[in-house]
Amino acid sequence: MTTSEDVYDQLRQVFDPEIPVNIVDLGLIYDVKVEEPKVKITMTLTSQSCPEARTIPDVMRRRCNTLDGIEDTDIDIVFEPAWSPQLISTEGRKALGMDEEE
Repeated sequence: MTTSEDVYDQLRQVFDPEIPVNIVDLGLIYDVKVEEPKVKITMTLTSQSCPEARTIPDVMRRRCNTLDGIEDTDIDIVFEPAWSPQLISTEGRKALGMDEEE
């Protein structure tokens, strides 16, 4: 049985090509629900005009659909709440060379 942590493990392999941090550590993933045979993901992008707005969800679907018992991945892109750099994880901040206060 696939768990939400299995999904997060797959999503940690997905990167915004312009930023050397995965989408989980960037804080783009708001929610993951596994309801086999489907995964439902609520996420945001760093901006509404993100040039990777189509590419990132496609890569996410391909990765999640490789999980046992998962046939489809539904991705809901929202802009409320808006993404901000404060959502970046400690690991992401370290990779970007950001101070904790930023």
